[in-house]
Amino acid sequence: MSNKRSNSFRQAILQGNRRLSSKALLEEKGLSLSQRLIRHVAYETLPREIDRKWYYDSYTCCPPPWFMITITLLEVAFFLYNGVSLDQFVLQVTHPHYLKNSLVYHPQLRAQAWRYLTYIFMHAGIEHLGLNVVLQLLVGVPLEMVHGATRIGLVYVTGVVAGSLAVSVADMTAPVVGSSGGVYALISAHLANIVMNWSGMKCQFKLLRMAVALICMSMEFGRAVWLRCHPSAYPPCPHPSFVAHLGGVAVGITLGVVVLRNYEQRLQDQTLWWIFVAMYTIFVLFAVFWNIFAYTLLDLKLPPPP
Repeated sequence: MSNKRSNSFRQAILQGNRRLSSKALLEEKGLSLSQRLIRHVAYETLPREIDRKWYYDSYTCCPPPWFMITITLLEVAFFLYNGVSLDQFVLQVTHPHYLKNSLVYHPQLRAQAWRYLTYIFMHAGIEHLGLNVVLQLLVGVPLEMVHGATRIGLVYVTGVVAGSLAVSVADMTAPVVGSSGGVYALISAHLANIVMNWSGMKCQFKLLRMAVALICMSMEFGRAVWLRCHPSAYPPCPHPSFVAHLGGVAVGITLGVVVLRNYEQRLQDQTLWWIFVAMYTIFVLFAVFWNIFAYTLLDLKLPPPP
């Protein structure tokens, strides 16, 4: 039997056919530190009290939120390695050998398919890495605790791929670095879920915290736009593109919202899920054909290979 709850089972629970306490979780007393943490995560991410109680009673921390933690550790490790190799930690992207790394997406090397994903392990500098790491840990880890590594990993990776493909279509001469596509997919999905379930979300100071999250995202996006428009330290290759952020947002408010709105239910049973999967597939196919044919047809002058 599937471990995902059906709508009829949810209704049965609502009618009292379960062992959970009838009072709200916030009224529970004498909880341990770990129980309070689980309750806090439930109220941060889930809009329905029935879902919060289900999560609180069923969560075992096995497996732990390994995906976001592993991705973060890898990003930090690659950054430190590059910092030592280049002898530069602030604005690494201005170093003349930065783009020679085989992980960076570069328009001249777009045929190397792994670069559409591995660019997340390269960051423009410690200021770029720091904000991305903070955002993906503060948002990504609680979401993974609730929805699991598979679903959150799916949103993150599709945001990353959509970001690099969006750059290859909309900003064709620019390289791409950083995990902002995945980070923005998670945050956009979470914020959209809060807005769509405003009355049900019981997290404290939600308006203030949404404002802070939007300010942080705007600062990071503004930094990326400034860097893209700033004269390159090694012309004729421009600085990295900011379009990956927008690709991540597009994934977050489509696929991501469907994932977060259907806690413990089969995504394949949701019509919107298939609509957005079809839209994402069409975009990927379009981007692939664009990369194969458009660069030649437009006779675009690309920066030289690194």
